[in-house]
Amino acid sequence: MQTNQQFDLAFNLLQNTGTNLFLTGKAGTGKTTFLKRLKEVSPKRMIVVAPTGVAAINAGGVTIHSFFQLPFGPYLPSSSSEGKKDFKNQFRKDKINIIRSMDLLVIDEVSMVRADLLDAISDVLRRYKDHSKPFGGVQLLLIGDLQQLAPVAKDDEWNLLKEHYPSTFFFDSKALSESNYFCIELTHVYRQSDTNFINLLNNIRENRFDDETLQQLNRRYIPDFRPDEESGYITLTTHNYQAQQINNRKLAELPGLPYTFQAEINHEFPEYSYPTDDKLTLKCGAQVMFVKNDSSSEKRYYNGKIGKIVFINTNKITVVDREGNEIVVEKETWNNVKYTIDPETQEITETISGTFSQYPLKTAWAITIHKSQGLTFEHAIIDASAAFSHGQVYVALSRCKTLEGLVLSSRITRNAMINDSRIQEFISTVDSRQPHEEQIQAAQQLYFTKLICELFDFNNLQQRIQYAAFIVYGNLQKLYPELSVQYSNTRDAFRSTVTDVGERFILQLKRLIADNTDYLKDNMIQERVRKGVAYFLEQIDRLCTPLQNVSNVEIDNKETRQTVKSALDKWNEDLRIKLSTLQGCQEGFTISGYLSAKAKASIEQPPAPATRKRSEKSSETTKLEISADIKHPELYTKLKHWRYELATEKGLPPYTILQQKALIGVVNTLPVSGRDLLKIPGIGKKIVENYGAKLLEIVDEYRKGE
Repeated sequence: MQTNQQFDLAFNLLQNTGTNLFLTGKAGTGKTTFLKRLKEVSPKRMIVVAPTGVAAINAGGVTIHSFFQLPFGPYLPSSSSEGKKDFKNQFRKDKINIIRSMDLLVIDEVSMVRADLLDAISDVLRRYKDHSKPFGGVQLLLIGDLQQLAPVAKDDEWNLLKEHYPSTFFFDSKALSESNYFCIELTHVYRQSDTNFINLLNNIRENRFDDETLQQLNRRYIPDFRPDEESGYITLTTHNYQAQQINNRKLAELPGLPYTFQAEINHEFPEYSYPTDDKLTLKCGAQVMFVKNDSSSEKRYYNGKIGKIVFINTNKITVVDREGNEIVVEKETWNNVKYTIDPETQEITETISGTFSQYPLKTAWAITIHKSQGLTFEHAIIDASAAFSHGQVYVALSRCKTLEGLVLSSRITRNAMINDSRIQEFISTVDSRQPHEEQIQAAQQLYFTKLICELFDFNNLQQRIQYAAFIVYGNLQKLYPELSVQYSNTRDAFRSTVTDVGERFILQLKRLIADNTDYLKDNMIQERVRKGVAYFLEQIDRLCTPLQNVSNVEIDNKETRQTVKSALDKWNEDLRIKLSTLQGCQEGFTISGYLSAKAKASIEQPPAPATRKRSEKSSETTKLEISADIKHPELYTKLKHWRYELATEKGLPPYTILQQKALIGVVNTLPVSGRDLLKIPGIGKKIVENYGAKLLEIVDEYRKGE
């Protein structure tokens, strides 16, 4: 019952609040099960990442470095030199869209994530989400056990990082220290049922390994232990070369021919993520471990199950487990997941970027403690005498189901019990971060209020149009004075009828929510939302659509054109997102509905397909509303067309034929002589000499046609 309460509490926190969560617990308490269930039921758009390839594959996600395109060296948060030299790589548009529309980031096996890596993640998210908030305002679910394997930092890396961090552990991340987060600890152990063994493991985990604990453990020390080949013992070692030597030796000692099976690897599947050998060499009689859960309905084996090969040829492998069950092993396929945006639903979807097909087996007389994390064994021989990092002994011992199934090949000493004092300090704060029911309710109400207020907050749009008006005035006031005035007027009207009204509307909603315990279902709140959405959609359309329609003006200077375009594009993009989000809430407000509408709106829209690349011709000939600065729009269109045709014939930019200010001058003054032309700014004797007659002819034709 307690475990169900913890699961429910964590689900509730992640579904209905925006608060970050560190989900921890002893080995075997169901953290992986929780993540699997969350992925199945959560309406939030989530991405799952992990620090290593194998952990990512097991979690059904991708590696941190590949998703965020981060370099493998140290990341220095306050320096622009070593740590950030490769950081500003460009993301593809689909990756940017995924990040912009993400609600929840899950980091599995977070105990192995360094503090600087977490800060690098935060900086990437800030770049594409909310610049002012840690992790860009994305909610975090951090899953892991700090008493298990620690992050790795070489001496030269730590020499750089120690100037910025008290330790390498994730909880010393600067971004996380600026964030609010709860901790939930899962306490019910599924892997072990022996109370005595669980207590021993807890003593080690909690740095309480007294003499009695060591004595009980060392009773399992059996020097020169030679297990019965049928018993399925696996040796856990601290270093990879030790495990490899044992496996190679034991395989060579077996009689009979070796068989080598080549994996089938399709598309993208990096070598560091291979779940087993791509060239897998096995013999009859070999002790093997399954490295995947059985994908068939029979569920005959699980990741970590030990067995023995009793038949093998080029086409068939049969394994017998310790209960005597025969398992005819088929090849399994592992997927390398890639996140994409579905073009139709605009949802984040998991797509397969590559596959690895192979028999789900490894020679398993030995394995490293590091690779055993997450696995469960009935029988294990543990050699932890060379333990070199925090958590190794605990991970090794906690892989076993029972104390009786565990054999020590060397005594465990206090020296092997490497425990980091920084972890003990952090763990002592976990209890104070456990959420109470009142805190959950407050966080839910705060989250609901935050999102509903965000819907009616127009201050960002106000800043965008204010900046656009400033840029238009500073760069186009002489050329397009009426347009400059129109921008200033719209800016002021937007503030009075949209932004200021929105702020007053938010205050009303806050009062309604604060005074109502049933705010999620309150009809009055929903009615206010519907009326508010209708009002703001109408006002924004009334104010902004006419301005957008006349903003595509000709500008000769390339730098000025880019400056103006950048300011207007940012305003238009934010305006599009706000309008789409409002439209998604026309029938009322729910957290899931709002998040979905906002996420879909945040995805950058692809340009409309065109029959030809946009060119000067398209801008010269497209039928658009023309700024009020152009007094004779029909004449303006004719002159633009003439200028374009002549420029194309000469292979020149149109403004070299006639500057935009000169073209507007001709349109607005309707000159009848060369002398009139010379009075127009931008027209000199050479222009009159070359094009004066034609200009006057076009103007005269226009006059006669009026």
